[in-house]
Amino acid sequence: MRELVERAIQAGPGRVVVPGAEAESALDAAVEARRRGLAEPLLLGAAAAIRAGLAAAGEAPDAWAIEDVRDPAQAARRAVERVRAGEAEIILKGGLSTGELMRAVLDRERGLRAGRLVSDVLVTQAGVGEPRLLGVTDGGVNVAPTLAEKRAILENAVEVFHRLGVARPRVAALCALETVSPAMPHTAEAAELAALSARGELPGCEVFGPVALDGALSVEAARHKGLTHPAAGQADLLLVPAIEVGNALGKAFTWLAARPVAHVVWGALAPVLIPSRAEGAMDKLCSMALGVLVARGGR
Repeated sequence: MRELVERAIQAGPGRVVVPGAEAESALDAAVEARRRGLAEPLLLGAAAAIRAGLAAAGEAPDAWAIEDVRDPAQAARRAVERVRAGEAEIILKGGLSTGELMRAVLDRERGLRAGRLVSDVLVTQAGVGEPRLLGVTDGGVNVAPTLAEKRAILENAVEVFHRLGVARPRVAALCALETVSPAMPHTAEAAELAALSARGELPGCEVFGPVALDGALSVEAARHKGLTHPAAGQADLLLVPAIEVGNALGKAFTWLAARPVAHVVWGALAPVLIPSRAEGAMDKLCSMALGVLVARGGR
């Protein structure tokens, strides 16, 4: 994840608008991002609280772009307006709910719809000592995706990984077991996605499944289970069957494994960053780095 931040800094500061910027972790992340040359933030929220927070961090508030917008829904709409006007290229959620922000992003008349499904991609370090990234999708936007929606979610995540420099990500279609079971419809959909990939209908990636988490991430577990797919145990992306699975996995990385994480919602006209409000400033900094690389096409 450190390399992710360094690559984003080399790409040049991103124009990041932060609705609800009075939230402590969001403001701390904005300050750190500006100091590192990662972002040039535009702060939307309770101006007095934002200015006080900046001063407490040793910053000169007058040197920052601040807009006094106290209503969370209005702040979300204003952030979208700034992107539509070309004044910002990335949105970072501050102290407002994901629902409030996404309602503004997905507004059919004044939002950032691009004619396709939007979905959340979480990115973290694959494991201790492993110099690669691991993605999880979708634990933040789509609640119970259909097979067609899972395909769109997969395509969004693959595009994100392409922009991160992973030319052909290995995608594990997660389920509770490795065989198709009539009692578990997700297993049949995972098998169908793997078949589409085998036929070349999902370009730019390699999909295998259905597969449980251990068979997706551990070569040893995959061997014990007799999994023969060449990507078994080496997944770059975990495609989850429902939002609860992705949400729990993401929070487990933070609260059980103490790993830094980054989130990006992709499929709209601009990257939208929706870290949990409970995540710290470093995770929000990583999300900004991810947003910069996605916005710039990985350059």
